[in-house]
Amino acid sequence: MPSLGADMTDGVLLEWLVRPGATVHKGDIVAVVDTDKAAIEVECFDSGTVRELRVAEGTRVPVGTVLATIASAGEPSLAPTTTPAVRTPAAAPLAAESPVTSPLVRREAAALHVDLHAVHGTGPGGRVTREDVEHAVPAPPPPAAVPPPAAVPAPAEVPRGRRRVSPRARRLAEAAGIDLGTVAGTGPGGAIRAADLPPAPAEGAAAADRAAERAAAMRGTIAALMARSKREIPHYYLTETIDLTDALDRLRERNRDLPVPRRVVPAALLLSAAARAAAEVPELNGFWQDDHFEPAPAVHLGVAISLRGGGLVAPAITDAAGLTPEQLMDRLKDLVARTRAGRLRGSELSAPTITVSNLGEQGVESIIGVIYPPQVALVGFGTIGDRPWAVRGLLGVRKLVTASLAGDHRATDGATGARYLRVVARLLQQPEEL
Repeated sequence: MPSLGADMTDGVLLEWLVRPGATVHKGDIVAVVDTDKAAIEVECFDSGTVRELRVAEGTRVPVGTVLATIASAGEPSLAPTTTPAVRTPAAAPLAAESPVTSPLVRREAAALHVDLHAVHGTGPGGRVTREDVEHAVPAPPPPAAVPPPAAVPAPAEVPRGRRRVSPRARRLAEAAGIDLGTVAGTGPGGAIRAADLPPAPAEGAAAADRAAERAAAMRGTIAALMARSKREIPHYYLTETIDLTDALDRLRERNRDLPVPRRVVPAALLLSAAARAAAEVPELNGFWQDDHFEPAPAVHLGVAISLRGGGLVAPAITDAAGLTPEQLMDRLKDLVARTRAGRLRGSELSAPTITVSNLGEQGVESIIGVIYPPQVALVGFGTIGDRPWAVRGLLGVRKLVTASLAGDHRATDGATGARYLRVVARLLQQPEEL
């Protein structure tokens, strides 16, 4: 069971997405784990063959518990085994000679009746991706001529085999008598996940109770982590007011050449500046562990995202310092959508090296934040608003934002924090650098 944050002590294994004997690669999603904050997709940290699944679905286990064993390449081949209590999803037989893609893509290909041997892979090393499978789906036959109104037959049910449905969602739907043809999927390519299923009428009140319990558990988890942060971390705070007028003018010019769905919002500029400043001031980008600071090799920018049911999580935009504002915008939209749909990956919660909290949309002028341990800094941005400001001795109305920094005094001091905020201000006032 991976640790998906400093506040996680245990989790519930909701669903296995592989079976014993399956070939897996580093980065493949192999399971779904439920934490106090959200259901998280767990990635495989090694490549090889699944030898044994050791934890049954629905079991709560502490962080560090072995969930499965994998035989790495070169290890003696052992017959795969499954703990009797573990319920593994059925999967189509795999061709022994075609380790061309991940188990999830093979499962999707089987559901769509796509022959992987006939698909040209566009992924690294010629691997077949989900997009390759979706493009290979045969086009539906042309619709038949519509008969007169009196003779129009009832619409045919969508063949179950052609629906992309996770094994757990299929089991739950069958148990509850839910017609999957009426369910809209939110997974990749419209796949139906367990979270997409409507609650059965008799379970409405129970579902509401479970949602309330989850919200209370999340609030308790956040409270415990923030109490630990304030108890253990000697915080210091700095703020700086930054003139964004020129940056926003340049952003409007850039957006003129972009279609509406691709246009960049000011928040992407703020995130870009925060990430690039962390790369320039690496003393704030890393972790306080074992009584010393460990710098991170890259900037994985945690973004605080509020959840519709209450609470928040702060998953990471990885390698954020090397992204343009347009790329950051795309990654941010994807991250927010998957966070609120319960489709985060475990690595996205454990990766952040510095976190940004942006409450500008809520109208607050500045943020005095609390650091997420073991990180050593949290950056805050308030609302962007019109305020009086002097430029070259002349008073006028400019677009201003207040940037703040909460720093860990064990790792840095105010001089380092001030240097970081000056870099943020320089980048935002010279937007051509972003």
